Amino acid sequence: MQTPSLNLNRQEFGNSKNKDRVLSLTEAHDLLDAWIQNDRLKVHMKQVGHLMKEYALQEGLSSLDAHKWHLAGLLHDADWDQWPEQHCQKIIEELEARAIDPEIIRAIACHGPRYFGVEPRTQMDKMLYAFDELSGLVHAYSLMRPEGYAGMEVKGVKKRLKDKTFAAQVSREDIEDAVQRAELTVEDLIAFVVAKQGFAELT
Repeated sequence: MQTPSLNLNRQEFGNSKNKDRVLSLTEAHDLLDAWIQNDRLKVHMKQVGHLMKEYALQEGLSSLDAHKWHLAGLLHDADWDQWPEQHCQKIIEELEARAIDPEIIRAIACHGPRYFGVEPRTQMDKMLYAFDELSGLVHAYSLMRPEGYAGMEVKGVKKRLKDKTFAAQVSREDIEDAVQRAELTVEDLIAFVVAKQGFAELT
């Protein structure tokens, strides 16, 4: 059976009139609880949301912008559990119907350019793409270590990154592409993920 294309066939999302319209965290979590039964997926989305928020704050963005980044990370895979054949399309349509800021919607549409056909433009777009796969690989590595994240080193993560049999579902191609687009080194990105993801209270 042929896998249906996930290409969204457009580059623009939402309405510019809705700039700065956001969901509250409670509303975002209510959506996740309604749409997602897979607890591991929910953890992944909370981890990516946390990384996005922390990176925005590190970059000196406002609390509102950091909240937008947080929401983009938190909701990026919201439709994967129940509607994998409509992945990205379903959550985009939901957020457009709720008149949410188009920056958030477009960042979600960019988190897999070769799948969804949407090119990352903004820093928010690029960092969601960068954090998505790498966050999963780092978390998988933490689960195989008796001490979890404690004492985790960049070189250990890089070793697992090179071993394509480890966490094989994580796309090394996407990580390499995302790092280049974000104009970061993979070492710096790994160090940030390890530092911020491992000991966070996920919200």
